[in-house]
Amino acid sequence: MSETFIGMPAFPPPAHAVFPPPTHAAFSPSDLPAFPEAAREAVHNATLRGNLRHATHTIRAKRARAVAELSDWDRLREAGRVIKDHTLRHLDRYLVQLEESVTAAGGTVHWAADADEANRIVTELVKATGESEVVKVKSMATQEIGLNEALQAEGIRAYETDLAELIVQLGRDRPSHILVPAIHRNRGEIRDIFREEMGRWGRPAPEGLTDTPAELAEAARLHLREKFLRAKVGISGANFMVAETGTLVVVESEGNGRMCLTLPETLISVVGIEKTVPSWQDLEVFLQTLPRSSTAERMNPYTSMWTGTTDEDGPTAFHLVLLDNGRTDTLADQVGRQALRCIRCSACLNVCPVYERAGGHAYGSVYPGPIGAILSPQLRGTGSEIDASLPYASSLCGACYEVCPVAIDIPEVLVHLRERVVQGGPAVRQGNKVVLRPAKGHAAERVAMRAARWAFSHPGALRTGQRLASRTRRLHPRTLPGPGRAWSATRDLPALPAEPFRDWWQRTKGGKDGAE
Repeated sequence: MSETFIGMPAFPPPAHAVFPPPTHAAFSPSDLPAFPEAAREAVHNATLRGNLRHATHTIRAKRARAVAELSDWDRLREAGRVIKDHTLRHLDRYLVQLEESVTAAGGTVHWAADADEANRIVTELVKATGESEVVKVKSMATQEIGLNEALQAEGIRAYETDLAELIVQLGRDRPSHILVPAIHRNRGEIRDIFREEMGRWGRPAPEGLTDTPAELAEAARLHLREKFLRAKVGISGANFMVAETGTLVVVESEGNGRMCLTLPETLISVVGIEKTVPSWQDLEVFLQTLPRSSTAERMNPYTSMWTGTTDEDGPTAFHLVLLDNGRTDTLADQVGRQALRCIRCSACLNVCPVYERAGGHAYGSVYPGPIGAILSPQLRGTGSEIDASLPYASSLCGACYEVCPVAIDIPEVLVHLRERVVQGGPAVRQGNKVVLRPAKGHAAERVAMRAARWAFSHPGALRTGQRLASRTRRLHPRTLPGPGRAWSATRDLPALPAEPFRDWWQRTKGGKDGAE
C-alpha cells in the first residue's frame, strides 16, 4: 500500500452517507430535443463557450506538439487502422479466444446483448457480495447503459472516482466530453459544487476552499480516500482487452483507477466487445497513439493491466461483462462499422468547430462531438429526433478525420448516415435485417435531391436553368422561403455570376483569348 495511506483508519460509513449519492440524469433519446434545438440554446451561453474554447484550444495545441515528436506517426495511425479492421472482421473468433483466456486465468465472463441485460448482470453480482456501495473507474460503457441509475434503483450507491466524473456526479450533471467530462465547468463552478455537495454524501470540502487547482484536487483526494479504503466492490471499463492472454488494460492520469482496480475484493468490468485486440504486439501501437491523441502525453501516468485473479494480490473475484448494445448491428454496416475502431481519445472533439460552440450536452449522448454523431445513431438507431439529427451536427470540414489516430473517416460516415435518415433503406437492428423508413421532416430535402439528380442527368435542362438563374439574379431573395429558411437562416446565399461557367468557357475558349 502506498505510504500516503500508512496510519489511516478504516473509515466507517458516515451517517450522512445512508442516502443515495447524487447521480447525473441519464441520456434518454426519446426525451431529448433534436441537435439544432439543443445547440441553439447552448451557443448563447457565453460562459459555456468560453470554457470550451479555452479547454479545446489548449488540448489540441498540446496534442499537435506531442504528435509532431514522432516521425512515424502516419505509419502508427495506419497500423492502428489495420489492426482494428482486422479484429472487427474476425471479432467472433477473437471474442471466443478472449473468453477462454479470461476463464483460464480465473475470471468469469458474462455476455450482455443490451443495456438492460448488462445492468441486471452487474446488479446481481454486486448484490451477491452483500455490499451496497461500489467505487467506479471512469467508464464510457457504464455511462452508455445507465449503470449508476440502475444500481441506485436497487439501493446500491455508485461512487465515481475520476475527478471530472466526480464533479459531474456531485453537480447532478451529465458528462459533456469523452476525456474531460466536466470540460463545461470552470474552477469557480467546481469550487461551489464541492462546497455545497461533498458533505451530503461523504467527507465535506475543507473550510475556506478556493478555486485553485491544487486545493480542488486535494479536496477530491481526501473526499475519495475513505471510499477507496472502505469499498469491497470496484467497477471499471477497459481501454483494451488482449484476446491471447485475457488481459484488460486501463490507462488514466490520476491514480484513482489503480485504487479501484486493486483494493476491492471484487472487480466487475463492463467493456464493449469492440475493445478487443488480438495480441500484446497490437497493444503496443495503441499505447503510443492513445496518450498523445488524448492527453498529449508520451505515455499515460498510470497504465494498469490485469489478467484474471491472483492469490493475495488484487481482487479475489473478477467478472468481465462483454457488452454488445448495438455493436454487432453497427458491424453489419460496411461504411458505418469504422466507428467501432474508436479508441475514445477525444481528439476529434477538440478540433471540431461545431462541438466547440455547441458543447457536449447538445448531442444527447455520452458520446458527444464528431464520433458521437456517427456512433450514437448506429448504436441506438435513428428513430428519435436527436439521433436522426446527429449526422447533421457537422460542417464536414474533415478536421476530425485528420486527427483521428485510427483514421476513422467521420465525414464519410456522416454523409452515409444522412442518406439513411433522408432515404431510409436496409439496416440491421437487434440482429435482424429491417428496412428503415425515411425520418420525418425531410420530405423537402428528398424532393430537392431528386430534382437535382434529374437536372444533372439532363444537360440541356441544366444549361437552361443556369442561364435563367443568372439572368434573374437581381430578383433573387436574400433568404430562401419555406423549408429552405432552415439553411439560409445561418448562411448567406451565394451570389450568382453574370453568366454560367459553361457559357463563359465557350465564349472565351477556356480563357485562352484573355477574357475574364
